[in-house]
Amino acid sequence: MPELLHLEAPVNNTSQHDDPALAYPEPPASPLWHRDGPKAKPLTPEQQRRNCELLLRAQYTPRPRSPRTTKTLAEAS
Repeated sequence: MPELLHLEAPVNNTSQHDDPALAYPEPPASPLWHRDGPKAKPLTPEQQRRNCELLLRAQYTPRPRSPRTTKTLAEAS
């Protein structure tokens, strides 16, 4: 009769018990994370294209700077 192989899990030097972040179990998910009701409709290709254009424009268009007043903060007080 051939010998049976005894397989063991590899020894992990960084045990979960050593990590202080894992000292307590993860809290349950908030009920606010779950939505009841109808699912959102998928966007049409035209809506996706427009959203992409608006996003690119918003990322690469500099925001207008507000005009500076001539008074300093000390003078304004």
